[in-house]
Order: sequence, then C-alpha cells, then structure tokens
Amino acid sequence: MKKLFTLYLFLMAISQLSAQEDAPKSDSEDKKKFSLSGSIDAYYRVNFNGPNKELEDGTIVAPGSSFANLPGFALGMANVIAAYEGEKVGFVADLVFGPRGTDAIFASPMYSATGDIVNQLYAYWNVSDKVTLTFGNFNTFLGYEVISPVANFNYSTSYLFSYGPFSHTGLKADFAFTDDFSLMLAVMNPTDLTEFNPTGKYAFGAQLGFKGQYLNFLTDDGAFEIDYTGGFDITNSVFLGINAAYYNNDDFGFAGVALYPQFATSDNFTIGFRGEYFLEDGDFGAIGTGVEDSSVFAATLTGSYTINSLIIKPELRLDSASDDAFMDNDLAPTKSLSSFLLAAIYAF
Repeated sequence: MKKLFTLYLFLMAISQLSAQEDAPKSDSEDKKKFSLSGSIDAYYRVNFNGPNKELEDGTIVAPGSSFANLPGFALGMANVIAAYEGEKVGFVADLVFGPRGTDAIFASPMYSATGDIVNQLYAYWNVSDKVTLTFGNFNTFLGYEVISPVANFNYSTSYLFSYGPFSHTGLKADFAFTDDFSLMLAVMNPTDLTEFNPTGKYAFGAQLGFKGQYLNFLTDDGAFEIDYTGGFDITNSVFLGINAAYYNNDDFGFAGVALYPQFATSDNFTIGFRGEYFLEDGDFGAIGTGVEDSSVFAATLTGSYTINSLIIKPELRLDSASDDAFMDNDLAPTKSLSSFLLAAIYAF
C-alpha cells in the first residue's frame, strides 16, 4: 500500500506540473520541457532441462545473471520517468515498481526500511555547450546493457552487466570536446550505495569516448574495473555491439567479453545474438558453483518484433559452465541449462 500511495502522490504531482505547462509562459519558460515516459514489462520463462518451480530450499534454477529468472508467467517492472529540461538546468526522477526494480536497487541501504523505489534521481546544469554537471543518483556509465528492458536488445541480461555496478550517487562532469571526443569524471559513494554514504569512503570514475566507443574506469576502496563498450554499424541493417571488462578486488574478481550482432530484417523485426564468455577469478560467486576460477559461456538468441509501442521478444538461451552450476530435472548437478522466455514490453 505504501508504494501505491507513493505512486499516487507522484502522479498527482505530475498532473500539477502538466497543468502548469498549459499556463501562459514567458520566453524563458517556453524553453523548458516537461516529459513523462517509461515502460512496463512482463514475461514467461521455462527451462528445457531443469525444474520449473521453486525448490524446497528456495532455490530457483535459472541463469546466474540478473532479472528474468522466475519460472512461469512473471512480472518485470513498471518504470515511470519524469524529466524537466531547461536551457541550462533540469532534473530526472526515475521510479521503478516490481521485481526487476527491486533487484536493480538491491544495495540501497534504506530499501528495507523505506520501500525505496528510486532508480535515478538527479539534477543537471549545462554550464556551457561543452560542459555538463550532474548531481544525484544515476545509473552506471560502465557496460553495454542497462536496467530498463526498453534500451536492451536481449531481454535477459549478461553476466557482465549483472556483476558490474548498477547505480552511483555523486557528482559527475561531462566534457564534450568535439562531436567525436568526450570525457567524463566522477566522484561517488561506494558502488550501488544510493541514499547516503555509510562507510565514509568514495569511489572515482572516468569515461573516455571517441566516435561511439567508450573506455570506462572505476576504482572503489582498492577494487577497480576497466570496461570497454562500443559498437559498429557494419551495414544499414547489421550492427555489432561489443562489451569487455576486467574487475579485481584483491582475492577475487571477474573478466569477460560479450558480442552483440543484430540484423534488422524489416522495420518491425530484428533478430540478434549475444555470445558471452565470463570467468571468475577466485571464488567470486557469480556463477554459483562455489568452485574457484569457474567460467561460463552463455549464448542468447533474441527476436524483437515491434507493434507501435509494444515490443514482443521471444528468446532462447543456453548457459554452459565449467563446473556444476545448475540442476537437471532429477535435481542432479549439471553444467548446462537451456531455457526459453517470451517477453512483452510497452514503452510510453
């Protein structure tokens, strides 16, 4: 009830802002633009060679990556984004409701107490045409995939996305030196701690961009991650996305690479593949085997069919680990899991 009441108050505030938009404005006010956008998503998922129910110990057999892991018909999230864009300043309030949203803000230190629903909440200042300052909570700058299912081609997510950071709270500065060359510098709370800083320590990040290719760096209390994210239009209908990362925190870490070839067969349908190799360094726990230095190869084939604002995504996925990371239908340990899901996403 608390979340529904919060959503009600949020929508009432939006209606008041919308009413204000209809009132006469000065020339300076005309340059400000309020927008409301977001999405809802739901899915059906089934294992071919594993159980499709919650086991007695609470285990759900699924790929070891985030989101889209529940059996049968399941919910993703409702995402509501309010933004106000002025010539110099603006804000974004990005709220999430549902299992995907809960998983996305898992490390929020106030989540259990407040029922937190904030995915992003920040204000920005366009200091000049080439410099923008952003203050608040924003999704991570590392990686190819994001929390919102609208912006991802594959509905299920990669291991690289799942075990990299999700969000940061702090101050970042973006510098657009030319149309092709950019730089971002940031000082932030420890990774994924979004409401406040309970540790008194800080993380630092940087991103160097050139013609749509990005080299990212994050250091956080001795740990660090280096990430490359980019892509190329091979033809008018063929695109290749790339993500590679290395994370180290003394005794454990991970490394991996993922390729995202996509082929648009028509204006409404695109088929894409994600091939990912992910390796644990030490007993990181990402793959779930409890064995040091485990690895997994995940192959995901996704179709994306668009009907106006509705996106239908059928998806086949095969995860093959170096050790027994899954269970078969007899509840015996096994190294591989094949699964299918069908997702519906509506964006507004």
